[in-house]
Amino acid sequence: MHARIPLLLAAALALPAAWAQQQGVGKTEILIGTIQDMSGPLAGYGKQARNGMLLRVEELNEQGSVHGRKLKLIAEDDGYDPKKAVLAAQKLVNQDKVFIVAGHLGTAQNMAAMPVQFDKNIVNFFPITAAREMYEPLHKLKYSFAATYYDQIRLTLPALAKEKNAKKICTIYQDDDFGLEVQRGAEAALKAMNMELGEKTSFKRGATDFSSQVARLKAANCDLVVLGTIIRETIGTIGEARKTGFSPTFFASSAAYSDLIHKLGGKAVDGLYATMTVLHPYLDEASQPVRFWANKYKTRFNEDPTVFSVYGYIIIDQFIQAAQKAGPNLTTDSFVAAMDTMSFAPDMFGGAPSSYSATKRLGNSISRLSQIQDGRWKVVSDYVK
Repeated sequence: MHARIPLLLAAALALPAAWAQQQGVGKTEILIGTIQDMSGPLAGYGKQARNGMLLRVEELNEQGSVHGRKLKLIAEDDGYDPKKAVLAAQKLVNQDKVFIVAGHLGTAQNMAAMPVQFDKNIVNFFPITAAREMYEPLHKLKYSFAATYYDQIRLTLPALAKEKNAKKICTIYQDDDFGLEVQRGAEAALKAMNMELGEKTSFKRGATDFSSQVARLKAANCDLVVLGTIIRETIGTIGEARKTGFSPTFFASSAAYSDLIHKLGGKAVDGLYATMTVLHPYLDEASQPVRFWANKYKTRFNEDPTVFSVYGYIIIDQFIQAAQKAGPNLTTDSFVAAMDTMSFAPDMFGGAPSSYSATKRLGNSISRLSQIQDGRWKVVSDYVK
């Protein structure tokens, strides 16, 4: 009888270790959470990002594993609403018990959800937003892959202005955090160029009429206009300018790098420049690997892929690389230690090389220029450093 007591005691002492096992990592599975807009204003983007993530998860599970573990993706819909993002994060972290939250779409939505994750030691991995808050201030659990809107404009505008011999550079921007980041990037670029901003005008989020703003830019004789706009506002601003015979060079951030611009804007948007970090994957793309990938995506989801599909795919691909490096004993600490030594080579979609460390949580800050020519995006510059 007494001989059994040490055995029972040993078993009891072992229990806390079992209880303390890493959340979201089982013997055969790693749980990845993602929060997307699947019912709100950016539902198209959210579904595409989720599909891109799912494609890479399915590829891995068919072809192999991460140290014997398959991946499982759990997607929650926040409708692009920060309040719903909190609820989604709570479900993923407390109920589903995911290992990581990856590719969450939207700045305000990430800002709302991150405290919920961080309270449970869950990494916020590669959110789909180009806001500086995704890696600043420095935090153990923050990793960002997206060159910021601020850096996109700050680094790329001088070269474009020189090429176009622009004499009067002006801005139109959405009056919110996104638009202000573009505006600040333009101001920083102009300061480096020893130029003054010719004119600036803004609009409220959701605006549909840009006639007064375009009239103001035209009256100021602007020859290059930086657009702090997304989809509808980009098309609306350029359409209004074309109607009034105003034809400056238009230049936008990656927020406007979407196939929707030329699909909805038609011939009027030909000539628009935008920064970008990965290629839009056209089905007849010249690159055979991208063409193969795009057709595989269409076969799986019955729709053409977009740049957001690519973001989702790359996010999971780079997670896999880091998790493999972290080794069989995958924990938050081992994953962070691996990520802080990671360097990612350029991929088939033309992404720039990126690297991370304990003090560098943005992969890179560079982007390059693309232009709409004959109704599709064409890369027109190398990465601008």
